[in-house]
Amino acid sequence: MSTALRLVDEHGPEALSVSRIAAEIGVKGPSMYNHISGRDELVEGLRELLVAQIDTGHAELRPWTVAAERWARAYRTVFAAHPRVVPLLTAQPVGSAATLESYERAYAVLREAHWPEAEIPAVVRSIEYFVIGSALDLMTRDPEQAELAFEIGLASLIKGLKERLTEHAEGHRRTSGPNPHDQGPAPS
Repeated sequence: MSTALRLVDEHGPEALSVSRIAAEIGVKGPSMYNHISGRDELVEGLRELLVAQIDTGHAELRPWTVAAERWARAYRTVFAAHPRVVPLLTAQPVGSAATLESYERAYAVLREAHWPEAEIPAVVRSIEYFVIGSALDLMTRDPEQAELAFEIGLASLIKGLKERLTEHAEGHRRTSGPNPHDQGPAPS
């Protein structure tokens, strides 16, 4: 997969093909099909390669906002180093077990923070969409402006998500009524 990554980094997404990789490593194209079924499998291999480079220490951090911010930064660092791979990854659904496991770690942090289960995938996707766009932005803009935009955007995204979770918690308290374990003030 390192050859595939190098090819895409140097020549763009269109360079990703089984025959081109075979030529790069000095084997005949048909022999590669004994190891790789085609372009989709190459894309998943690239995804796994990049996901393996993302620092996963964020999953141990609390509160969830710190974990989410650290995940976003780690994710962006890796994707910004390989921006030409990003279009390949966004054009194909995730199938890699390693990638799904990384999502599950993020989901676990959000569950622990009491995010509504139905919103957890959307929260992760919101962060992911922002990070992917930011990684691509580094290819087209002044790096200092791209960094400033990332910092402002990430702070705003985390703040907005935190406010949404607070609204959910307040709405849940209003609709669930008084806590039966709360006896109120003691009689005087």
